[in-house]
Amino acid sequence: MIEIKKVESKKDLNKFIDFPHDLYNGDPNYVPELYISQKDLLSKSHPFFKHSKADLFLALEGNRIAGRIAAIRNNNYIDYTGNEIGFFGFLEFEDNEAVSTALLDTATNWVKNEGLKGMMGPENYSTNETCGTLITGFNSPPMVMMPYNPSYYPEHLEKYGFKKAMDLFAYKFLQDGFTEKLKRIALLIEGRLKKQGIIIRKFDLKNFKEEVSKIKGIYNSAWEKNWGFVPMTDEEFAHSAKDLKQIVDPDFLLIAEQDGHPIAFSLTLPNFNEVLIKVKRGRLLPFGIFKILSGKKSIKGIRIITLGIIERYRKLGIDAYFYFKAYEEAIKKGITIGESSWILENNEMMNRSIVNINGELYKKYRLYMLEF
Repeated sequence: MIEIKKVESKKDLNKFIDFPHDLYNGDPNYVPELYISQKDLLSKSHPFFKHSKADLFLALEGNRIAGRIAAIRNNNYIDYTGNEIGFFGFLEFEDNEAVSTALLDTATNWVKNEGLKGMMGPENYSTNETCGTLITGFNSPPMVMMPYNPSYYPEHLEKYGFKKAMDLFAYKFLQDGFTEKLKRIALLIEGRLKKQGIIIRKFDLKNFKEEVSKIKGIYNSAWEKNWGFVPMTDEEFAHSAKDLKQIVDPDFLLIAEQDGHPIAFSLTLPNFNEVLIKVKRGRLLPFGIFKILSGKKSIKGIRIITLGIIERYRKLGIDAYFYFKAYEEAIKKGITIGESSWILENNEMMNRSIVNINGELYKKYRLYMLEF
């Protein structure tokens, strides 16, 4: 018998956060989320809860936790897109249909009670946060800020009645894919951009707030027509930027400007998952902080997490040049592998651009939809 319990206490929240550590025990590809970051994300003081709502639930089999889920109403998404749907997120469960059904029933009923017409996910609030169910590429750990799940999740979701809404692609780059031909192309692009008054520069950490403001403008403009997108509020963007400041390498954060006006940016992060995978149960204390500090210099991977270009500048080769600069910097720093993720499957221009510079599609993630 499966019992569903709403998370209402600090103790319940700790159990909700810690459940994946037990579920994935022994899985060599599992990377624990940091406890402090998950607690912050799920706290009612998080900027998301200024405009929207979510409830968390645990699935219990006797006294043992067997799964978890969040039911989500994102009012900003509804207002922006006009799609009256809710979301499910933070989904984790044992390979037991009774457990997955009980969790999904709970989220479905919650969303229906909100008067909404369907449910999509997994999205941990929106596509601005971690989202998607891994459907191919289970043989390696996820890159920083990318999801991971057992291979049985898609089967459970589809058996429940969920249909594919959209696939998200992740591409792998290896150091030897950085050919002389690509270098020549990048230099030609650089010359053309300069003739149009477009320069590429690094993010200035000394003027952090001003730079973040510029990036936010590009972000919300560049993605405004993308499927599933909802703009971030000022508070949400500032909150995310503050978190990323702790791990960002300014050599990998680039801004394109035309006559001083920001038109594009690219954010590449060191793959901190190479360090976090060794942090037991996501706890920094007593020894996790030392693993992070000692492991930072040995990171061998990067993830191109965001690349946004204002629409009228998209056919100038700025995206290819951003990839070239990331490649170039990676080689200097001894990086051996890179990932560009995620890319919507229907973003033909971006997918074609990545393939043209020797990107290999190696992981796919899926967002699912259930219409009521």
